Amino acid sequence: MASGLRLLLLAALGLLFMAPYIWMVSASLKATDELFRAPMALLPEGWAAITNYGRVLREVPVALYLWNGLVMCGGILFFQLLFAIPAGYALAKLRFVGREWVFGAVMLGLLVPAHVPALPLYVALSGSGWLNTYAALIVPSTISVFAIFLFRQFFRSLPQDLIHAARLDGMGEAAIVWRVALPNAWPAATAFAIFSVVAHWNDLFWPLIATTGHARATPALGVLYFRTEEAGDDFGALMAACTIMTAPLVLAFLLAQRRFVEGISTTGLKG
Repeated sequence: MASGLRLLLLAALGLLFMAPYIWMVSASLKATDELFRAPMALLPEGWAAITNYGRVLREVPVALYLWNGLVMCGGILFFQLLFAIPAGYALAKLRFVGREWVFGAVMLGLLVPAHVPALPLYVALSGSGWLNTYAALIVPSTISVFAIFLFRQFFRSLPQDLIHAARLDGMGEAAIVWRVALPNAWPAATAFAIFSVVAHWNDLFWPLIATTGHARATPALGVLYFRTEEAGDDFGALMAACTIMTAPLVLAFLLAQRRFVEGISTTGLKG
């Protein structure tokens, strides 16, 4: 009985959180004059999917926006993992003077909003001639304070005997990080990858500053351009564009959800 109530509650909460996405998909199938008609129905009276999605595919360089988003998110994730995994391992398993102070500085970094360094980053990228390039989209986000914290907490749960055995086999600390710690940290890496990709795929603030035009526009920026230049008040087509741009995120989460849940549930078990 208790498990049934728990399942019912979780299903209700799941539907609640999915409601905006469900409405977006439903709206993408409707004509504009039907969207705000009372009472609002989930299923359309007249299907306009071909009209809405056809207009998006004709007028929007969907493949370009998706490719830009893939390059940006992939590049950011690569460098974030490259820096965060050794840093998290050092803070969790190595003993050195000032380690707790360094970890405190990392925690303070979590309190700095992304908007604060935007102006100096823009000036630096402008001076280097990197604006409107993939580098401008990737470089400012290559170090993630949250990733360092996440991996530090995960590595603290690794058995110390495993690290000692690797050292007795003659492995250096760098080899231990990539050949011992990382293979055991895939759940945490997958969980962080979901967080990172979703955050930067949906980010509008920095791409709007760092790029101009369609050549390096990300999916979120592409939807904004479509809304401003083409769609106007055609909310059915706008919702179709949003559905196409968010579909890769949904697919990625469905493929990685087991690892994601495992990474979240096992991170921070050891204080």
